[in-house]
Parts: sequence; C-alpha cells; structure tokens
Amino acid sequence: MSEVPPELARLRSSIDNIDAALVHLLAERFKCTQRVGELKAEMGMPPADPAREERQVARLRALADESGLDPEFAEKFINFVIAEVIHHHERIAGT
Repeated sequence: MSEVPPELARLRSSIDNIDAALVHLLAERFKCTQRVGELKAEMGMPPADPAREERQVARLRALADESGLDPEFAEKFINFVIAEVIHHHERIAGT
C-alpha cells in the first residue's frame, strides 16, 4: 500500500478528533436528557413535548443554514436524536 499524502493524513486526523468530540457531546446531551426524563416522570409529564421538539428542529435548521450545513440533514439528525430521547423517557416513565 502506498504512503498516505500528508494533507490526507492531517484531514483524517482532524475528522477522527471531531468524531470523538461528537461522541462525547452526545454522551453529555444524553446525560442531561436522562435527568429530564426522570423529572418528567416524577411530575407526571408526558415523555414527548411536540412543541419543544418543533422549536428545536426549527432552531437547528436555522443554525445549519447559517453554518453552511444542509438544513434537511440537520433535521434528520435531530429527529433521530429526539426519537431516541423519547424512547428513553418512555422507558423511564414505564410507558
């Protein structure tokens, strides 16, 4: 196998670092949403909050657009995360 060009190696290293940061950020996010689920269950609130979810999607679409990221991709990503959070909240609530 031929040697990897230095620029490609540098870019791949940056990508690896960004991927690690994303995993750590998602872990922190889910720690927060875990506690939100516990509080909702304690207060008898439903696991899902469609109004907040709609605001989050709109906010992230706007941030994506400002950042040069495809807003549809950002929406798919946050919808995936929201669905997982709701699943966790339903499990916490025992529903």
